[in-house]
Amino acid sequence: MLSMPITWLKSNLTFAGIAGTALLLVSAASGACGSDESNAVSGPGTSGGTSGGTSGGSGDGGGGNGEAGSGTDSGGMTSEGGGDAGATVPPQSVDLGAAGGFVILAKTGITNASSTTMITGNLGLSPAAGTFITGFSLTADATNVFSASPRVTGKVFAADDATPTPSNLTTAIGAMQTAFTDAAGRAPKVTELGAGNIGSMTLSGGVYKWGSGLLIPTNLTLNGSSTDVWIFQIAQNLSVSSAAQVVLSGGALAKNVFWQVAGAADLDTTSHVEGTILCQTGISLKTGASINGRLLAQTLVSLDANAVIATP
Repeated sequence: MLSMPITWLKSNLTFAGIAGTALLLVSAASGACGSDESNAVSGPGTSGGTSGGTSGGSGDGGGGNGEAGSGTDSGGMTSEGGGDAGATVPPQSVDLGAAGGFVILAKTGITNASSTTMITGNLGLSPAAGTFITGFSLTADATNVFSASPRVTGKVFAADDATPTPSNLTTAIGAMQTAFTDAAGRAPKVTELGAGNIGSMTLSGGVYKWGSGLLIPTNLTLNGSSTDVWIFQIAQNLSVSSAAQVVLSGGALAKNVFWQVAGAADLDTTSHVEGTILCQTGISLKTGASINGRLLAQTLVSLDANAVIATP
């Protein structure tokens, strides 16, 4: 605590009708109340500083507010590019709307190259017709509203199925595109983390943004509670290397993880991802790759001996 000189002065003047009133005068040196930098709080889970830090401060708020400078939180997250200069509000989940009813949703095609691929959840394709869903051995239901597949625990819908499927798919595709725009528009907490390479990091909830592609060459841990949300904004491609895993810890849930990818998303052999991939182009899962979440592509989804499991 700062000490401040205190001077008592007794006035003999009449003030507001009262004579002899004692006045307390406090003088404080410049900066006695502390700058924004001095108020910054480091450590996991803090607010990053009472004042949110300043844009020039060191501000290692551990993924909270005041991340304008570079710094590292105790969870291993390195903010190389710096974050925002003011307070960061924890992000809300991205509303998938009708798109949330599908584990795989695409516009131009869904292909599968292996009889060992297993999908848990519904598939949807629109505006392309059912002939662009290949490798699933589809059998049309008697109503022609959907098809079944030995590779799918769920239903397979295409734009040329019977009513009301075409209309429902149009709504779902629109919701997918709206969710993509929503995720892309969130204010980032950290930008350019790891210069686009986040392998071996542990990240707390928040919005992370890259102006280029994102590489996950080794395991990535997302650590947080069941209400924490992660949104990854990627201006180019998302690449997950062979055998690399996205791991959830501390109660984090796949339904609260969103990968907004403006380029293509590529999950290499035996890799694993948690969360929803919202991709403006194509999503490719190589042999043995898996995901707990959703694959929502504005072009093609390509599969090969994969496990794709919908989150609640």
